[in-house]
Amino acid sequence: MPDVNSTPPKTLRVVLADDSALFRDGLSALLTAAGVEVVAAAGDVPGARAAAAEHRPDVVVLDVRMPPTHTDEGIRAAVDLHEEFPELGVLVLSTYAESEWVSRLLAGGADRLGYLMKDRVDDVQALIEALHRVAGGGTAVDPELVFQLVRARARGGELDRLTAREREVLALMAEGMSNAGIGRRLFLAPKTVEAHVARIFVALDLEADSDGNRRVRAVITFLRSAS
Repeated sequence: MPDVNSTPPKTLRVVLADDSALFRDGLSALLTAAGVEVVAAAGDVPGARAAAAEHRPDVVVLDVRMPPTHTDEGIRAAVDLHEEFPELGVLVLSTYAESEWVSRLLAGGADRLGYLMKDRVDDVQALIEALHRVAGGGTAVDPELVFQLVRARARGGELDRLTAREREVLALMAEGMSNAGIGRRLFLAPKTVEAHVARIFVALDLEADSDGNRRVRAVITFLRSAS
């Protein structure tokens, strides 16, 4: 089951930013058909920033590689937008499963941030759920990226302190799932999920702060250790 609330989600207002007009137009049509309001589209970072300031959307969707260098402009822009507009959700789309980029994106806090593979746009439901998640204050990391990181994880890191089940729970946390969503995915009782999450915090030496902050720090530990 998807990790969504029972109340009907509100209509999202979105700004799209990608230097490919073909991709922008296609994604705009897809989102519009799904009930999302695309309020503006831009081909570069300055255009995206201007549209965010003018329209104050719920989410800005950014390509990772944008003009002029087509390297990491989208990541840097996402971090800047997150700092400039704290209530804005930012979802980065990438062709590449780069854990370093995800770590940089989430380093200053993971609320209202997401990183999805561009292939994910074909799964409309997953894309819409990710948009609602970041708009609502949560985090969304592509499940395929998380899977690759788990599969490629080197031995001897901090994650070796966790049991297999705890790593499974942490991977779902990295995707942005709540405890309730994790419980539904793994067929675990709420108290069982809470116990796993608590043991993850202890195993990774994450001292009491706020539960949300510790979740973010746990996810960043996962991304760095698994890359």
